[in-house]
Amino acid sequence: MKSNAIVYAKNNQTIGIGAGQMSRVYSAKIAGIKAQDEGLEVTGCVMASDAFFPFRDGIDAAAKVGIQCVIHPGGSMRDQEVIDAADEHGMVMVLTGMRHFRH
Repeated sequence: MKSNAIVYAKNNQTIGIGAGQMSRVYSAKIAGIKAQDEGLEVTGCVMASDAFFPFRDGIDAAAKVGIQCVIHPGGSMRDQEVIDAADEHGMVMVLTGMRHFRH
């Protein structure tokens, strides 16, 4: 997965994948749609991203569908805004410092 890729996982399983979008928010929405199309429950999932969240909107969208934890590399000029959004939603956030987005 690369290029604005989002993966939802739960119970050691991939639940949904969204990739190749110009917007990380749309990648997240597509991951949720794919999970729902397969009858899989998104609530309680972990969301992993191949690159940082440039704005809080991706975190807000994730919280809306019940994501509980977000893993991403960090490194945005707005990291604190993104962290604050996760805190507001009671989400766990892990910053790996390792970027996977390659272009």
